[in-house]
Amino acid sequence: MKKLFAIVLALALALSVSAFAETELETIVIGATPSPHAEILEVIVDDMAELGYDLQIQIFNDYNLPCPAVASGELDANYFAHIPFIDSYNASVSEDEQVVPVIGVHYEPFGIYSNRYESLDELPEGATVAIPNDASNQTRALFLLQTAGLITLPEDAEPTDELNITDIVEISNGLQISDIDASQLPSTLDDVDIAVINGNFALDAGLSPLRDAIFYEPSDSEAAEIYANYVVVRPEDAEADWVEALRQCLCSEEVYEFMTDNEAYAGGVIPFFSLDSAEE
Repeated sequence: MKKLFAIVLALALALSVSAFAETELETIVIGATPSPHAEILEVIVDDMAELGYDLQIQIFNDYNLPCPAVASGELDANYFAHIPFIDSYNASVSEDEQVVPVIGVHYEPFGIYSNRYESLDELPEGATVAIPNDASNQTRALFLLQTAGLITLPEDAEPTDELNITDIVEISNGLQISDIDASQLPSTLDDVDIAVINGNFALDAGLSPLRDAIFYEPSDSEAAEIYANYVVVRPEDAEADWVEALRQCLCSEEVYEFMTDNEAYAGGVIPFFSLDSAEE
């Protein structure tokens, strides 16, 4: 009887310890676009739990929502944006609504895609072009079109500027350029001659720069530095322990290999950190 009681007591203690451990996990809610951001975060859920955090991922398809959600406290962090986008958001809101980038994780090359042509040399006179309509990504798209030799921008223009279609100095072959919501760009490929598509929305549509783009940003370009994707938090959380835990888990060999070995990404997701830094 005493032995049975001891077994029951041990089981009860084990269950209570387990339940206590679960309640002790600190919940961290992070917003992300579906691919690759949410997929990368899924890789580290167990790792974060081992460090004492219950990482909960909320999916967003609208670029305009995650930063305000962080500022308001609806999210603890988001992971989807590059520095120019974050700077553009901060410039549009009051100081108490601003956010800060804390962890650079990866870079997604912008690509020029087409369902009609296999080369930019094939573009006809007056070809139609679709680009993103948000300020930072429209600037990035315009610089990619300039690098491809399709347009000319002002001599003093910088990638960190906020340019739009009206800033174009010269357009080759009478290109007809229009801007739409970035998430809708893949669906325009049957309606336009070419589209400049953000990396994550290209991946969502089953596209990759290496395999499908007819022109794209090289990974060793200035763009790779400027447009790396960051985890973003409120300023008061920048030094929080959970942010350091996120950094440790995201900038790891496991995540590095997930990005580089994933055939679905095919050069569309490039780690912003090195394996040397991941192993430190």
